[in-house]
Amino acid sequence: MPSSNFERLVALANKVFDIKNDPSQLNVNEDVLKRLKSIHPATISEFDNGNGPVAWLLLIPTTIEIMNRFISGTINERELYELTPTGIKYEAIYLCSALVLEEYRRKGIIKTLALNAIKRIQSNHPIKALFVWPFSSEGNKAAEMISTLVSLPLYSRKS
Repeated sequence: MPSSNFERLVALANKVFDIKNDPSQLNVNEDVLKRLKSIHPATISEFDNGNGPVAWLLLIPTTIEIMNRFISGTINERELYELTPTGIKYEAIYLCSALVLEEYRRKGIIKTLALNAIKRIQSNHPIKALFVWPFSSEGNKAAEMISTLVSLPLYSRKS
C-alpha cells in the first residue's frame, strides 16, 4: 500500500486515468515533464504540505487549431501534446489533469494552483480559451469554476 504523499498521488493518477490501458492519453514521465517546462514553466504545479505533494496540476498551452482538433476528437491527448509546437505564442490552455489526495479536497488547492498558473501563462501568451476532457464530475465542476474566474470560455471534449 502506498504510504508517502507522492506514492499516493501516483496511485491515484493510475486509478483515475488508467494510462497503462489507454495509449491515447499522455503518459507523464521525466521527458514529458521536461518538455512541458520548456513550453512554459507554469505547466506543472504542485502543492506540498511539508510532507510531500498533496496535489498536482498539469496544463498544456497550445494553439486554437490544435484545441479544436482535440475537442472534435480528430486527435487524442498524446497527439495534442506531441503536435504542440514550442517557441510560439499560445492561444489556449488544456486543463490536462488535476489530482488531489482525498483528505485535501474541497480546500481550494487546485483553484489556487490553476489561477496562478493561468495568470503566469497569460503574462506571456494571448490566451483566448480553456479546454478540458473531464474524467469526473468534480473535474468538470472545477474546470467550469476556473474558466469563470479567469473570464475565458471553456470547451469540453466528450468521452
